[in-house]
Amino acid sequence: MKDSKRALIIFPTYNEKENIERIIDAALNQDSRLEALVVDDSSPDGTGEIADRLSAQNDRVHVLHREQKEGLGRAYIAGFRWGIEHSYDYIFEMDADFSHGPEYLPDFLKTIEDNDLVLGSRYISGVNVINWPMSRLLLSYFANMYARIVTGLPVRDGTGGFKCFRREVLEAINLDAVKSNGYIFQIEMSMRAWRKGFRIKEIPIVFTDRQMGASKMSKKIVREAIWKVWYLRLMSMLGRLK
Repeated sequence: MKDSKRALIIFPTYNEKENIERIIDAALNQDSRLEALVVDDSSPDGTGEIADRLSAQNDRVHVLHREQKEGLGRAYIAGFRWGIEHSYDYIFEMDADFSHGPEYLPDFLKTIEDNDLVLGSRYISGVNVINWPMSRLLLSYFANMYARIVTGLPVRDGTGGFKCFRREVLEAINLDAVKSNGYIFQIEMSMRAWRKGFRIKEIPIVFTDRQMGASKMSKKIVREAIWKVWYLRLMSMLGRLK
């Protein structure tokens, strides 16, 4: 019998008007247990208004408006709190630009039944990335290797943003203490779960770079990741990743 637990997909958005309606439709069609929460940072292109329209038409779509653009980490923390408050059993992170394929959602739902955190991995079965320039691919691949060596986190793709948490994992983590905001946010959340002894499982995905809209990658995000892995290692050694 199919697991009847409720699942929420968090889509953090900023200027995703070309993608938001299509990604929500594609995601929700994968399983009747899935619902969507759009966390929109006051997108000037009208993404939030599109999300409101979808929510009015479909009770499986929800919208959380934030007053300003504060970064990926802050958006996800807001979404996690909303998901916890509304008692979802499984809470997903997923990009709104189709770089994370909706077709993998059933694999996540099956795998989370026996695990606490499921990570979609680009590097667990070779290198599965489409449409990235070689420079971006090498940066990502070696950044993950660097993070794994420095922090000890035993995953191949620590910076990936396609994830599924049991609610109990997010309830156990002190979300107020999570300060990372770029891609290092992904490493920090997984490290906090790992240090608490939760079961983490990677499953293979193919990552396809966005076709529409603009990438959110910046030099500031890269700089944050370079130094903060050492901060996470120190906090881990001191037993402060709670």
